[in-house]
Amino acid sequence: MKVLVACEESQAVCKAFRARGHEAYSCDIQPPSGGHPEWHIQGDALMAMRGGHLTTMDGQTHDIDKWDMMIAHPPCTYLTSAGSRWLFDSEHQVKDRDRFEKMQEAAEFFRQVLNAPILRICVENPAPMKIAGLPEYSQIIEPYQFGDPWKKRTCLWLWGLEKLEPTKIVEPIGCWTVSGGGSSCRIKKGYQKTKVRSAKERAKTFPGIAAAMADQWG
Repeated sequence: MKVLVACEESQAVCKAFRARGHEAYSCDIQPPSGGHPEWHIQGDALMAMRGGHLTTMDGQTHDIDKWDMMIAHPPCTYLTSAGSRWLFDSEHQVKDRDRFEKMQEAAEFFRQVLNAPILRICVENPAPMKIAGLPEYSQIIEPYQFGDPWKKRTCLWLWGLEKLEPTKIVEPIGCWTVSGGGSSCRIKKGYQKTKVRSAKERAKTFPGIAAAMADQWG
């Protein structure tokens, strides 16, 4: 299959599909950190979704008549419900107009990704704010359901794909990220204190989830 992994610089999902023989490409405005520029389209993901003659970072051009599948990770900074404390005051009124406009722009981008002309689509994001007006997600997954012992509540919006089935449920040791003003995972008995992680670290797809996507959807 020809698979586009949109808004992915880590190449975790791209490499999982490549390992199983698929023609997969990551795409992002950033260069990849996954070590395979020959599989990376650096540029506008909305343009890449249309297919056509696409150039990877090694200068090679690839003729993509149409994509068989897309897995997308659109930016969530201004969409996630965890960020609502920065947007609203105690009276639930918008206190940051600039952030509100960025949230609207992010929501529009999300909808364009979800409505791409591709038959099989998975869009991944944290739970969004209701005010963003996004469609209802199809399912919620956690890394610890796929062999990686962390909690990181992740929503999947699916078109033409079955729900992702857990592959190896393990005991979580803590939360991968802190949401809102803090996380109950940090104080739960036996859980590790949540580290401060960079945006790139927080956004990376866990290997167990990437493998499950490639095995079950590939």
